[in-house]
Amino acid sequence: MVLLLPVFAVIIIAIRVSSKGSALFKQQRAGKDGTPFMFYKFRTMKLDVEPFGPSPKSGDDPRLTRTGKFLREYSLDELPQLFNVLKGDMSIVGPRPLYVSQMAEWNERQKKRLLVKPGLTGLAQISGRGELTREEKLELDVKYVETANFWTDIKIIPATVIQVLRRKSIYEKKYSQTKYTRGENSNRE
Repeated sequence: MVLLLPVFAVIIIAIRVSSKGSALFKQQRAGKDGTPFMFYKFRTMKLDVEPFGPSPKSGDDPRLTRTGKFLREYSLDELPQLFNVLKGDMSIVGPRPLYVSQMAEWNERQKKRLLVKPGLTGLAQISGRGELTREEKLELDVKYVETANFWTDIKIIPATVIQVLRRKSIYEKKYSQTKYTRGENSNRE
């Protein structure tokens, strides 16, 4: 974290120069056992954007700031979640944290994803990310929970770095038919 402080400073300055408002985006998400926690990201969208609206489908989305587009494409907007890891709300690898309100929409199998801490990256992020439907991501999350071990995590971390460098599947391309309350298809990842 100490080594990343200069990177954080540059990103914060870039966000503040390119748009008004806080450089951080905070939102409540579901953690282990469904316990809510405050989730942090660098803000990539304009201030007047609905925080539970649909995820951008491309870098041309008018809601994105110029800096925000760059941060998303290199997944730099996720860096503040390292503080969530330090606080113990998240781990490096695990299912991505979703909205608390979405838990009511999950079946019993999908709720298994809550048996572990959410992560910065996970099986769904290296298996297609934006190319997957919500249900496909949830299934991969459950598969991770059922098979998680140290070696799985060791494989996911470098695969994540490769995905980030390729800048592939950043934006949501495939949407579910299921309607999710307050945050339909909008995990903003």
